[in-house]
Amino acid sequence: MHNDPERTQEREDPQSFAARLALPIKDSRLLLRALTHRSFLNENPQALEDNERLEFLGDAVLDFVVGAWLYQHFPEMNEGEMTRLRASLVSTERLGEFGRQIQINRALRMGHGEEEGGGRTRTSMLCNAFEALVGALYLDGGIPAVDQFLARLLPSAVQQIVASESDRDPKSLLQEWAQARGYGAPQYKIVAEHGPDHSKEFLVQVHVNGRAVAKGEGRSKQAASKAAAREALILLEQEEMGR
Repeated sequence: MHNDPERTQEREDPQSFAARLALPIKDSRLLLRALTHRSFLNENPQALEDNERLEFLGDAVLDFVVGAWLYQHFPEMNEGEMTRLRASLVSTERLGEFGRQIQINRALRMGHGEEEGGGRTRTSMLCNAFEALVGALYLDGGIPAVDQFLARLLPSAVQQIVASESDRDPKSLLQEWAQARGYGAPQYKIVAEHGPDHSKEFLVQVHVNGRAVAKGEGRSKQAASKAAAREALILLEQEEMGR
């Protein structure tokens, strides 16, 4: 665990983070708030606000901006296809991956306990911070600022999704995989949930043919189940290839 590059990377102050990414944000207070996890406030009473409200706003902004981007860039795509693709682009896993791409983990302010628990590398943490950053960009520069920022990330993400068909429901794909091998339907069990009521995070474990195969987390039971199914597909296919 101590060799994880995401945990040993050099930390980055908010202004350096913004400069490295050429973020179109002028209000340094908004940027600082976007990068502050609630655990930091518990250990630093002088800090005034965490990023949860910005996260809420960023979630809504992402739905709109990504939907508009798809509408503009794929004029032949029907509503159902755009809906599936948008859902994949704003999923916890994808937003967490965006967070990794921009190395937002280096600039996050969090409590010591949270960091020791691996918070800086947790997908849900990176997703939430990314959403908060989008919320801050929106408040500072409106939709154009968010468009400018996301334009660097969306094209390659769409290519990956289309190439891998990862916008298809992973639970359906896992069920098809299991049925093709004569197994029963996969079973999903909630093994943990944490966070405040307005920002719950769930951990779900999926069992295939009576065996616990993988876990996934998300901000709804459905999202966590999909994440678990996606991880299970990867692991099960790797197992078969290794036989």
